[in-house]
Amino acid sequence: MDLSHYKAIVEGLLFVSGSDGLTINQMSSITELDSKTIEHLLNELKFDYENASRGIQILESEKHFYLASKPEHAEYFRKLRADVHTSKLTQASLETLAIIAYNQPITRAEIEEIRGVKSDRPIQTILSRGLIEEVGRKNTIGRPMMFGTTLDFLTYFGLRSIDELPPLNDQINEDEINDEASLYFDKLKDE
Repeated sequence: MDLSHYKAIVEGLLFVSGSDGLTINQMSSITELDSKTIEHLLNELKFDYENASRGIQILESEKHFYLASKPEHAEYFRKLRADVHTSKLTQASLETLAIIAYNQPITRAEIEEIRGVKSDRPIQTILSRGLIEEVGRKNTIGRPMMFGTTLDFLTYFGLRSIDELPPLNDQINEDEINDEASLYFDKLKDE
């Protein structure tokens, strides 16, 4: 069995799982490899990242493994974050932000159900800009992460609390909701 192929698959799985990470059992189930082989592949990846000039590492928290940037490069990541704040948000990011603002706390799956498309990238964008944050885990199967708006969100829009968001009429359709949310978030898009 060529393990280098599976090593690349495990690396890709960790990348795609993002901050949620994966357990050895999850990786084993997906790859159909036994847990000992997964542990071996994780150790090889850790070794690769530790002993080469690489910008990432594998961390483990509560039996979940995930990729993370190395702390010694934090200065550059802060610069990137500052640069990201100066660029405009996409329509997808604005839609996602509006959905979170009006439905918080909300999980990624619930956001995707409302939008009808995957929302990983828009969530990462507004998360990196500090407009939303992880606010806990939903008490359901898999305990998915829930998101809510931040103090920066309120400050940016001049709100004292989330209760000051314009009310949504229960009788309007989804297109009208998107139009109203887009108008509300135009300020963010234009700057």
